Amino acid sequence: MGEVRALIVDDSSVMRKIVERSLRQAGVESLVVFEAGSGAEGLEVLKSKSVDLILSDINMPSMDGLEFVRQIRLQQLASGVPIVMITTESSEEHVKQAILAGAKGYIRKPFTADQVKQRVLPLLSAA
Repeated sequence: MGEVRALIVDDSSVMRKIVERSLRQAGVESLVVFEAGSGAEGLEVLKSKSVDLILSDINMPSMDGLEFVRQIRLQQLASGVPIVMITTESSEEHVKQAILAGAKGYIRKPFTADQVKQRVLPLLSAA
């Protein structure tokens, strides 16, 4: 696997670092990370950077992860890039909405590097 350019969108800077560390522990050695603290910031990053993977929290202020995914599709940004939702929701409804909006999968907090490996890395090799 070559260089992976990932956008991590979460309103918690600590959580963004945890996601980044999990990707590295899952075996993504050459990782370039772009961070955004909200869906709106994430859209701005996507307008200027190309990425291979997007990981987004669902629950964020101003623009939540579901609206972020909808806006990516609406604005035709990051076409074909796999989007993985990160959720604390035990509710399957949010996950279903995210998948319908275009997400390719999800991981539930708290997660392990093994879960990231199982759920996220296959999306990178399929892209």
